[in-house]
Amino acid sequence: MRVSYDTKTDTLTVIFRGVPVAESDEEKPGVILDYDAAGNIVSIEVLDASRRVEEPGTVTVHTAE
Repeated sequence: MRVSYDTKTDTLTVIFRGVPVAESDEEKPGVILDYDAAGNIVSIEVLDASRRVEEPGTVTVHTAE
């Protein structure tokens, strides 16, 4: 999984799988879900991230034990 924040476009992207995107849907205004050809989610994009996400440039990873 890869998380990136582009300060120029104010876009937060979470990539789950490194495969080509076949389809994208804006499920809610400013939230885009990308899918592969089989319908599996590939990534999530959050537009205007600085208004929607607390500290979009910071990532904390939690793992279940």
